[in-house]
Amino acid sequence: MTATTCTHQRPDVQEMVVVHRAFRRESAAAAGLIRTTPDGDIRRAMVVADHLRLCMAGLEMHHTGEDIVLWPLLLERAAPSTGLVETMLAQHHAVDTHIEAITPALAAWEANPTRAAGKQLATLFEGFTAALVEHLDLEEREILPLASRHVTAAEWRQMGEHGKDSMSPSQLPIMFGLVLEDADDEERARMLGNLPLPIRVLLKTVGAWQFKRYVRRLRVS
Repeated sequence: MTATTCTHQRPDVQEMVVVHRAFRRESAAAAGLIRTTPDGDIRRAMVVADHLRLCMAGLEMHHTGEDIVLWPLLLERAAPSTGLVETMLAQHHAVDTHIEAITPALAAWEANPTRAAGKQLATLFEGFTAALVEHLDLEEREILPLASRHVTAAEWRQMGEHGKDSMSPSQLPIMFGLVLEDADDEERARMLGNLPLPIRVLLKTVGAWQFKRYVRRLRVS
């Protein structure tokens, strides 16, 4: 393996920007979803809590792929940036620490969605969002250029394979819909183009219907 990959082997790192866009949007919206849930409305709290768990599961899947595939490759091939990779690992740990604090607070609020519990939970999500955005910004600014030079397209695709089993067949179309929601036509075509034809058809038909229904339920006016 040479220090940099050949041009035709280079990964489409814009895919990660599209994924990050969804995580930024949903994490920033979390506190508002919590605070606007009526006091004592358990049904609404369940909808919001399920959505937040889905987003955190998607983030965990995303980070697991990086931990297993991307960081070891960059540590091996981009030696001058070893310190940067170690910073990314530390940021993953910081994000995980926020999620560990959120998990029991989210369960408690879902079971008893009082104003006080919601305020505490929303504050936790604001801290989580700040840590996450700091990480995503650094990753896009510093890591993606390195990945483009040092990681092959085949290795890049391996990242997406890790953690898929942690999400149910009903969750995957929703997660994919969230990722593609703000994508432009070119980004959408490229993301869908990486999938097998049967899955593309499913996402464009039944999956699209499921996602629209999900969003209507979640983002009530």
